[in-house]
Amino acid sequence: MGISQYIKEIGRGARGAKAIGREQAADLMGQVLDGRVTDLEIGAFCIAMRIKGETTEEMCGFLDAVHARVARFPASDRPVVVLPSYNGARRLPVLTPLLALLLAREGLPVLLHGMRTEARRILASDVLEALGIPALQAPEKIANGQVAHIATERLHAGLARLLAVREVVGLRNPGHSAVKLLAPCEGPAVLVTSYTHPEYTDMLHGTCAARRMSVLLSRGLEGEVAADPRRQPRYDGFVAGVHQLLDEQQAGTAAEVPGLPTEIDVQTTARYTRAVLAGELPVPAALARQVEHILRLVDQTTTETNP
Repeated sequence: MGISQYIKEIGRGARGAKAIGREQAADLMGQVLDGRVTDLEIGAFCIAMRIKGETTEEMCGFLDAVHARVARFPASDRPVVVLPSYNGARRLPVLTPLLALLLAREGLPVLLHGMRTEARRILASDVLEALGIPALQAPEKIANGQVAHIATERLHAGLARLLAVREVVGLRNPGHSAVKLLAPCEGPAVLVTSYTHPEYTDMLHGTCAARRMSVLLSRGLEGEVAADPRRQPRYDGFVAGVHQLLDEQQAGTAAEVPGLPTEIDVQTTARYTRAVLAGELPVPAALARQVEHILRLVDQTTTETNP
């Protein structure tokens, strides 16, 4: 059938574009993921949605299509903490691996999924590899206290292809929003996700509520989900779609974070991560607070799942 009828609705510019419904969005994304549309149609879809922006209904539909196709991880003994990682470090060290290992130290199963979407950034997956944690080739049960990471292509090749469009057109597309809301798990999961621009918050809140997700949501660091070690952001929590405000944003930015390196390369970041885990350097206060919120949401999700 093609997606031209959808492009005619969403592609009429910032003022003339119309939103499509959840079922239509699922059909559109499904055709894109299944490779049933041309490169030209995919480019038109990506540009049109970049100009228009995603509604809650559209994002729910996009996620319906993604979840219906991605490979899933078997249920673990505890809710899996899912850390999407699609940006990497540009100015500060990427702290997503440290966040993952701090959570694993608390006995949680942790999954990081991602791929490179921007050139010349340091990826969380590269740091995990340097720490001796190889990427999985396929989903498998994650043990309590284990950190696992997997490339997006191993979850669904079509989804990875959609994200790679950014290398050609230079702009994010709905695939980037979808993967940051993706918890590819058969059992309960707590997704840790973030936003860069405040205008996305209403859509994110609506999507988490409509899909009954368990989520920790905050402002991210250069697109990563780990907290900025210099600031205390606002934290919003969701358990089965029910919202709770966990922390208000605190004013101010710390001039210095004890022990945080100025270099962002893989080996320096890996050494810093090891030093923090060994107690040789302090856990950044912002990350410690983030871990507390995640643990709380995991406990609430466990109670919700097993009343």
